[in-house]
Amino acid sequence: MVPLSSFKNQTVARLTTRFPLLAKKFTAGFSPVETVGVPWCPPKNPSAESKVALVTTAGVHHRDQPPFDMKDPDGDPTYRVMDVSRPISEVMITHDYYDHSDADRDINIVFPIERLWELEKDGLIGEVARIHYGFMGHIVGRHIQTLVNLSAPEVARRLKWDAVDVVLLTPG
Repeated sequence: MVPLSSFKNQTVARLTTRFPLLAKKFTAGFSPVETVGVPWCPPKNPSAESKVALVTTAGVHHRDQPPFDMKDPDGDPTYRVMDVSRPISEVMITHDYYDHSDADRDINIVFPIERLWELEKDGLIGEVARIHYGFMGHIVGRHIQTLVNLSAPEVARRLKWDAVDVVLLTPG
């Protein structure tokens, strides 16, 4: 049985997907979190020599990992480590704030790992990282500071430690 809060979130997600004017009205009250500077740096290597990882905010995780917390209205600022040496069939989405029915059929819509493997095979990127990261994209209120000050920097450190050159960010 689907909890009432999940049903409400999924209904809003489906309605706003089908009616863009409703989505515009729904999101009008949200304002972005202000940051200092742009977290960007140019790649050091050509793409054909770069190690590439995915970071997604689509609520993607392995089936045996804890799902993202859909009961907390402020979201879930934690992340999941995605080891792509495991079968891609073990990947799922836990996220009530967007309609992911198409992505449930083809995970590459929000977590394009098979496309990266194709780019690697064709020599367009150097290497696909073995470890990738999944977040839940709906994070507001009290969890923003946790995301900005703890979770995101920890994932950035892990990516650097793994010698990842380029990170592809994918939303849900």
